[in-house]
Amino acid sequence: MPQTPSRPEKGKTPSKTGLRSNQKQKAQLDRFIPARSGMNFDPATFSFLKENDQAQTADELLSPSKNAEYKNRLAEGLQLAENSSRILAFKKKAPPPPAGHENHIMGLYTNNHGPRPAKKSSRTLPTAPERVLDAPDLVDDYYLNLLDWGSNNSVAIALEAGVYLWNASSGGISTLMQCQEEDEYVTSVSWAADGKHIAVGTSSSIVQIWDADRCKQIRALKGHSARISSLSWNKTTLSSGGKDSLIIHHDVRVREHITAQLRGHALEVCGLKWSPNGQHLASGGNDNRLVVWELGGREPVHTLLGHQAAVKALAWCPFQSNLLASGGGTADRCIKFWNMHTGSLLNSVDTGSQVCALEWNRHEREILSSHGFSQNQLSLWKYPSMAKVGELTGHTARALHMSQSPDGTTVCTAAPDETLRFWNVFAEPAVATKKATSGGKSVLSSITLR
Repeated sequence: MPQTPSRPEKGKTPSKTGLRSNQKQKAQLDRFIPARSGMNFDPATFSFLKENDQAQTADELLSPSKNAEYKNRLAEGLQLAENSSRILAFKKKAPPPPAGHENHIMGLYTNNHGPRPAKKSSRTLPTAPERVLDAPDLVDDYYLNLLDWGSNNSVAIALEAGVYLWNASSGGISTLMQCQEEDEYVTSVSWAADGKHIAVGTSSSIVQIWDADRCKQIRALKGHSARISSLSWNKTTLSSGGKDSLIIHHDVRVREHITAQLRGHALEVCGLKWSPNGQHLASGGNDNRLVVWELGGREPVHTLLGHQAAVKALAWCPFQSNLLASGGGTADRCIKFWNMHTGSLLNSVDTGSQVCALEWNRHEREILSSHGFSQNQLSLWKYPSMAKVGELTGHTARALHMSQSPDGTTVCTAAPDETLRFWNVFAEPAVATKKATSGGKSVLSSITLR
């Protein structure tokens, strides 16, 4: 007779068959973490702490002789000879540190005086001019422009009533011209781009064009009513600025040479400079104005009134076509940088003295300025930070005129101390240093122009 299955006890879950299993369920264990039920933590912790205390006590009570004996036996068991090298040591052990090295290192930290000073620039400036030429009777007038270095490597300098040429390649000196009228003197000079022709402005309001190779006058250009203070070439167009506040464009190829008369100044036009691309003309005047003209235009593009004194020093940037630098006279003392596209002032730096001339470095982002009282120095600046790189001294009167060599490495300055000085300021630092220190005679060789 089949048995009736018994009912499961109250509170117990029946199996699938409705019967309660009599087998014990298998413990769920982890491969890495043992079951706590098989671990006796309290006795194990007590034994571990007791064992460490005993070992520490035994080690402290162990005599030095027994400790040494233990180490010797251990070395013998490991087959290590006395004074042998370490196991798996492939090079000699470093020598022991000197006594007191811990205090020395501590001193390095306790005597910290702040951050390290900034690394000095490797830029080296010459300490003396490369060459000095005597220039007697140089007119002491801030508003004139009496020096220019042509593409033929010839320096033109106006000394009172005459213009003299010094060939920088051969060292030869020649007289270009002499004024014929009584009390007449030269007020400006400017080489044409071809290096064959030179324009000479005079106090008699006439611009003369000379053939430099033949030392012969080929044209006389009239139009001004006062002395010609500034000149600037743009291919076959010669622009002249006068004390009559006029700017005149001359086409030197035709008989009727005047192509335009520009009126943007109230006083003498003492600074005049065409941009390298020939698209804009910058003019500075004794009326403290800086005016920018466009090629072919009769009206100013910009009239800039930022300076507080006469604006003579002008320099277009060789690496940024819309950047113009200008320098002001004694009451201003500032170098200003302008964006010619917008006419906005980018930066202004107070140099502390009259700014006579400006020249950009064609190889680096630098600009050189020449100054008047009280140091009569040349100052080299980094652009655009306008951090001063250094100064060149030697002139005993204000360095009124400055011009750059065709290769862009050397700058010539002229001053009423009746000297021309040649500075190798834009060359590579090593070259500049070598030339500046290569013997006293070659550095300070003095030649009289006339």
